[in-house]
Amino acid sequence: MTSARYYHTATLLSSGKVLVTGSHSSNSLSSCEVYDPPSNTWSPVASMSSARRHHTATLLSSGKVLVAGGHSSNSLSSCEVYDPPSNRWTPVASMSSARRDHTATLLSSGKLLVTGSSGPLSSCEVYDW
Repeated sequence: MTSARYYHTATLLSSGKVLVTGSHSSNSLSSCEVYDPPSNTWSPVASMSSARRHHTATLLSSGKVLVAGGHSSNSLSSCEVYDPPSNRWTPVASMSSARRDHTATLLSSGKLLVTGSSGPLSSCEVYDW
């Protein structure tokens, strides 16, 4: 990787490359990079709109990646979608609750189930992408 990272995500893309998002250093990071296994190379890609760590990054059936929640100076409810072919991040509707250390599960219907947080939170949210 070109940047040392922890509390980040790594998502296998449809292309076979791996998208690495966010991290914690002395502060949360918005930077992202892609790993290309065949060439064993790392390349920087567009940064997220929000710096975050402890977030989720889920590959959607469209081939886009939905990043949800996380932590910067506080827990986040914001979400954004990465489109690999255009190398663009687009902010999308925020979750109703700020979440970090949560889970995001892509359902067979294509909807995304988001549950939990770092503290007790009994709510869940379902997104239709």
